[in-house]
Amino acid sequence: MRYRCAVLDDYQNVALSMADWSKVTDDIDVTVFNERLGDEAAVARALQGFQIVCVMRERTPFPRSLIEKLPDLKLIVTTGLKNASIDVTAAKERGILVCGTEGAKHPTAELAIGLMIDLARHISAENARMKAGEPWQATVGADLFGHTLGIIGLGNLGQRVAKVGQAFGMKVIAWSPNLTLERCQEHGVAYATKADLFQQSDFITIHLVLSDRTRGLISATDLGMMKPTAYLINTSRGPIVDEGALIAALQNNAIAGAGLDVFDTEPLPRDHALRTLPNVVLTPHLGYVTQDGYRIFYGGTVEAVRAFLDGKPVRVIG
Repeated sequence: MRYRCAVLDDYQNVALSMADWSKVTDDIDVTVFNERLGDEAAVARALQGFQIVCVMRERTPFPRSLIEKLPDLKLIVTTGLKNASIDVTAAKERGILVCGTEGAKHPTAELAIGLMIDLARHISAENARMKAGEPWQATVGADLFGHTLGIIGLGNLGQRVAKVGQAFGMKVIAWSPNLTLERCQEHGVAYATKADLFQQSDFITIHLVLSDRTRGLISATDLGMMKPTAYLINTSRGPIVDEGALIAALQNNAIAGAGLDVFDTEPLPRDHALRTLPNVVLTPHLGYVTQDGYRIFYGGTVEAVRAFLDGKPVRVIG
């Protein structure tokens, strides 16, 4: 049997150039979808007759209701080793294998630092002014040196951001629901309570996994404790922060600004309020979108498909 394989949400049209698909194309027909397919009904229609589906992170969810509409599906390959938007239990019940790939650890941390510097020095705003021919120097930047960086989540990404903050001469503090003083001491970071972090930080960056426990973790009350000169950076997942409360804080200048790579709804609707705010730097979920990161993701995808075809699946999830 010759399988049909769908590669979803290849927004930049690079999937086939980021890995050696010749390893599998003698045995399968590959169809790449560059645009978001739409709602669940549209996804189900588009994927009828495909036995293999390769997904990029959480761009297209695979809940039980969708999985049950795809009777031919035998393999889902997701980039990364976790994907909360796939109902792995439902897939397993229907005999569908779910496999993952390795992933690069550094790109999201680098973007978080980039957003912090952009916010502090108004790089995007001044670039736009320069290109529009507007008068010289309109903004006064904020300093990183000597100021406080608050990190929510001191895992792999949080640790990387902490090291860069320390290199800039920042005081680095951290908090998360499970963080301990001992873990902070291991990485030369000061432990803070949640309230202290929001009250003391000049920049706050979030590095947590989205779960039932962290959804809505950053509330209106927390944002209300921030300094009016402070900035919030989120490169993790949008729903960790109360989006409505954040928009209100930004509209009222209760905080200086935000750098956001992730949102409650993605792609971000064109008429969304965040697109209109001058004190926000927005990027379209670029945290993991780098050449090296994609080579790891798509290379691992090809490897997982080849292993499935050979009857020796790798990195099985669930």
